[in-house]
Amino acid sequence: MFAPFILALRQASIPASITEYLALLGAMQAGVAEYSIEDFYYLSRAALVKDERHLDRFDRVFATYFRALETPEAPAPRDLPEEWLRRLAEKLLTPAEMAQVQALGGFEKLMETLRQRLAEQQGRHQGGSKWIGTAGTSPFGAYGYNPEGVRIGQAESRHRRAVKVWDKREFRDLDDAAELGSRTLKLALRRLRRFARQGAATELDLSGTVRATANNAGHLDLKLVAERHNAVKVLLLLDIGGSMDEHVRVCQDLFSAARSEFKHLEYYYFHNCPYERLWRSNHRRADSELPTEQVLRTYGPDYKLIFVGDASMSPYEITHPGGSVEHWNAEAGGVWLQRLTGHYRRSAWLNPLAAGRWEHSMSVGVLRHLMQGRMFAMTLAGIEEMTRELAR
Repeated sequence: MFAPFILALRQASIPASITEYLALLGAMQAGVAEYSIEDFYYLSRAALVKDERHLDRFDRVFATYFRALETPEAPAPRDLPEEWLRRLAEKLLTPAEMAQVQALGGFEKLMETLRQRLAEQQGRHQGGSKWIGTAGTSPFGAYGYNPEGVRIGQAESRHRRAVKVWDKREFRDLDDAAELGSRTLKLALRRLRRFARQGAATELDLSGTVRATANNAGHLDLKLVAERHNAVKVLLLLDIGGSMDEHVRVCQDLFSAARSEFKHLEYYYFHNCPYERLWRSNHRRADSELPTEQVLRTYGPDYKLIFVGDASMSPYEITHPGGSVEHWNAEAGGVWLQRLTGHYRRSAWLNPLAAGRWEHSMSVGVLRHLMQGRMFAMTLAGIEEMTRELAR
């Protein structure tokens, strides 16, 4: 029954074996999943996926294969789902009404007012302009509108006006085995390659062998050399989540191309702007975070540093301590950016946002200034220009 599903997983490069398939059938026969599609999803994922790097691909295959499948005999809900009611309470304003809503006036004022509201507020609030609540014009809460506020309890961004987000953020890793959307990405990155012979002598040196044999009166004298490898070292720092969600495909293609082109490639994730900690896995972020200072000590100045991000954020995240949307950072993002670019001899920022939109974002301008103009569009021409800059 599930054989086509297993074949679809294998076509997506998920190594589901016959042993794992039989384990899944045995669990189904034992009634582990019963008649719940959600239970079957978790059961099949546990039985068939043995590497967390394949979780994203499994989700895509599962969603495609079981798209029309529903849990049978689901009882009709007696009450309206809470999510429906919450959506009904969302604040929808016209552009003219949005223009009339005033910001509090600066990051420090916003944080101080939030502390006061937390101390004073006693219960839930909806539809106002002062308290922490929903569907209003207050700077604090969810599903409303304010030109500069703190988002609390809202699943995703709507107007991209929040300067801080009071929520647990969960992002997905980029898939390094993704099929390239364009071969030109890979070709453009090859401009960074610098070959050197390193390691044990295992490759035949034909010209050296001919020369040595001739000097040895015709007696064969084999000469070996070390294999040629790309000696360039690359440190890739990738912005993940938030406004970067719309650029996941092109960033995934770039990441996959870099993994195939550079033997010495290290990568870490950050959100919006690098701060005092970076991480290797978005699924296990709490366990994989490393101090940025440790990354600086681990990878020497000979690495080529490449930031990948749309640079779209509140300017406070770059200029102010505490400006991060995720936590209270002791030092501004711009301070850490300058530490990173000061440590590595060559660095650049690759931006997937269309270059024509850069002038409309204050944060893009601030980061371009901090990068001393070394921000490049994620296009073929932009990547080629970036590789020329890094290869100097």
